[in-house]
Amino acid sequence: MPRTLDPQLKRALADRIRYYNELGIYDFYRRETSVEIGIPEGQPEQREEMPPKAKPVPLDSELFVVPRPEAAISDPVAALRIIREDLGECTRCRLAKQGRKQIVFGVGNPHADLMFIGEAPGADEDFQGQPFVGRAGQLLNNMIKAMGLQREDVYIANIIKCRPPNNRTPERDECETCSPFLMRQIEAIKPKAIVALGAVAAKTLLAINAPMSEFRGHWYDFRGTKLAVTYHPAFLLRDPRQKKEAWKDLQMVMQKLGLEPPKATAT
Repeated sequence: MPRTLDPQLKRALADRIRYYNELGIYDFYRRETSVEIGIPEGQPEQREEMPPKAKPVPLDSELFVVPRPEAAISDPVAALRIIREDLGECTRCRLAKQGRKQIVFGVGNPHADLMFIGEAPGADEDFQGQPFVGRAGQLLNNMIKAMGLQREDVYIANIIKCRPPNNRTPERDECETCSPFLMRQIEAIKPKAIVALGAVAAKTLLAINAPMSEFRGHWYDFRGTKLAVTYHPAFLLRDPRQKKEAWKDLQMVMQKLGLEPPKATAT
């Protein structure tokens, strides 16, 4: 039978959960010895041998049943609106005080089958309030068109929603603070496939520290959908030789979604 919690401990846990709710975190999981997220299909997981551990003591159920505000909403448009309102003019991490102009929430089709997730907004994105609108965004648009889609057909977001100073790489704690809102966006949209653009997005989403060469070419099970990894468009601008490799990744995604590239028109 579940153990009855000491009232003082119960209050402390409830306060802690309310604190996480204010951060946008509503889902709580008890970590098991076997973790399936982030394992490529057909590839066995490598683990160190761990000693058996005792089964966790169940806690009072009402303490952990804290539904997300959008949980009962089936319409992704309405759900995304609730998530955006919950995010507010976020001051949950240091980026709020380091020069960001505005929050870059996400853009695109709330009913999209395909979702692209990048690293962080840049200067153009911070100015316009939309992800991928600069040079890297123009290249991403071309990549999407090569797949036979338009930008309006997909949903685009980033791991973090505020521009880091001088476009530096997001810090781990910044990613951890902001990513719960991204996870809620994914849950609201329910895409059939996600493409992580670059190493920061891949490492944050999959919780795996690996080079891009190991990330690419695999499908990963991720929160009820499939996730693939390719190069960030900004990297492709710096090294155009890798565009062929990125196209291979996108072709893998196209095959999964049953997409065909547009036919070339005669001139």
